[in-house]
Amino acid sequence: MRITCGTQKMSPKVIRYIPRNLKDLLIEMKDTSELMVDLAYSAMVYDDEDISGEVLDLEEKMDTLHYHMKMAAMLSTRRIEEAEDMVGVLQVAASAENIANAAGDIAKIIEMDMGIPLELKLALREAEETIIRVTINENSDMVGSTLGDLELEVETGMWIIAIRRHTDWVYDPHHDTRIRADDVIFARGHDEGVPLLVELATTQKYIPRRVEHEKGLNDLDKAVDIIVDMKNTAELAVGLAYSALLFDNTDIAEEVKALEREMDEMKYDLQHWVLETAKHVADVNELRGLLHLANASESISDAAYGIADTVLRDIDLHPVITIAVRESDEVITKLRVEGCSPIIGKSYRELKLGTETGVHIMAVKRAERWVYSPSAKTTVQEGDILIGRGSHISEEALLEMCACPIRGDS
Repeated sequence: MRITCGTQKMSPKVIRYIPRNLKDLLIEMKDTSELMVDLAYSAMVYDDEDISGEVLDLEEKMDTLHYHMKMAAMLSTRRIEEAEDMVGVLQVAASAENIANAAGDIAKIIEMDMGIPLELKLALREAEETIIRVTINENSDMVGSTLGDLELEVETGMWIIAIRRHTDWVYDPHHDTRIRADDVIFARGHDEGVPLLVELATTQKYIPRRVEHEKGLNDLDKAVDIIVDMKNTAELAVGLAYSALLFDNTDIAEEVKALEREMDEMKYDLQHWVLETAKHVADVNELRGLLHLANASESISDAAYGIADTVLRDIDLHPVITIAVRESDEVITKLRVEGCSPIIGKSYRELKLGTETGVHIMAVKRAERWVYSPSAKTTVQEGDILIGRGSHISEEALLEMCACPIRGDS
């Protein structure tokens, strides 16, 4: 957990080496880079300069972590075999830093006051994994409880990524973080969980807001759709890349490679739209933010491919890599659906895994075919292999939901 006050900037400093083990460094780099992506998109969606400033501060922290990682890797090798073991570790660490750098570029959209159309901000709030901001009512049952007590991931399917407390911020809150009245929480998760969390936090019925505004650009819907797809694809690529790493799975790694190619095509489509639209816009600054966001999202997918590349090139993976992925804040789960599982035959819409367990299903393997980002209509079949991401608590809830009934249960 990190608590900061306002947008205080880190002063330039000399990095001094402090001995740390590779596993802890890799866990912190993975968690920090993923947190930065969430915060960066939140900052852009809500025009929050405080959060964007924190993202840029975390970018400096990542530089320091990467320095310590390289030092620790060099000091741990004496023979050629040991050096070979470090190649994959250093490539994963470098990719995590690249993800963080891309998140920093997204945050700079706010810092540099680049134009982002309101339609895009609204659409990103309703993307595959929604980002919301809500204030805690003093009468809410959440007040005085810790996140561990609330288990919001299981109860609502939403994951709190930051809390604003007056002028102070709590980033990456842990299970022992206590909620107070008037806290402003930022959370991500499935759109089905938004009403649950909002009503729990505000004690009022959730009513989706409709914002009436005049479109400033023609045919903007196409650009918005491309950007939303790029955000979803970038986040999917990162999740699948770490999955490929954890399970040493070349099929998933190949899909990350394919997603990276798709991202290139989406970026080219957006660039073409911007160039066509620029002819009809008085102030081209309205379009700068779109290009900047697209480039940053594409950079995230490039970094994800860098992680998956260690699997595709069959680089010997040091055990510390899989341990770090497994022990990070957001864990990756692999589950085979047994024939006796009660979820067989049910659709993902019926199961509501996102809100009931807090696990986001990234991919399903059925026979020899992979289905990525399964739709709500997809039904579960015996033998399906589910790959999802969420907290440790969410993982336990998913395993319990999918477990075969114990004999004698009614």
